[in-house]
Amino acid sequence: MITSPSTLRRSERSRRATLDAALELCTEKGYGRVTVEAIAARAGVSKKTIYRWWPSKGAVLLEAFTEALVGATPFGDTGDIAADLRTHINGAVRLMSTAPYGPAYAGILSEMHHDDDLATAVRDQLVGPRVELAVARLRAAQEQGQIPAAADLPLAVEMLYGPVYYRHVLRKPAQDEETVASLVDHVLRSLGAGAVGPPAPRDGIS
Repeated sequence: MITSPSTLRRSERSRRATLDAALELCTEKGYGRVTVEAIAARAGVSKKTIYRWWPSKGAVLLEAFTEALVGATPFGDTGDIAADLRTHINGAVRLMSTAPYGPAYAGILSEMHHDDDLATAVRDQLVGPRVELAVARLRAAQEQGQIPAAADLPLAVEMLYGPVYYRHVLRKPAQDEETVASLVDHVLRSLGAGAVGPPAPRDGIS
């Protein structure tokens, strides 16, 4: 007997179709010309369905961008904080330099200045959680002795992300891997980390 898909599966398909449609339209038309009506038509869902899950097109694109960013920028722990930060920042730079994600996020950052609800969502759903994870990774390095105990970790996160956002918002050329490596080394030195790299072997064991 053939059974019909569950409501949960239908909802997930609709959600994924909506996110994909929003990203496609952002690439084709630009953020400013994307509408909820167009997203609904492309995704094959009703406007009512979209508004049941998201309050605006900005919220749709924010969810799509956040999912992509989380996948592209893991907070790995290889034991080498400099290498892990380079991997992380390079992932963010690549994503923000690639359509549709870069243009979509630029549109979100612009619109949030006129949409308080979207601004709150950006802070709560994207920026806040990512900052917490970044601080946690730096704290782990601190506990391993790679970063001094007195280092201001939240400030370090702003120093790492600041140049990435600066270039993205002003549409300047994105950092290459060499520039990212220089940024990471500069931030770690400013924390008093000295020579960056993995912690020294303990008890003569390599």
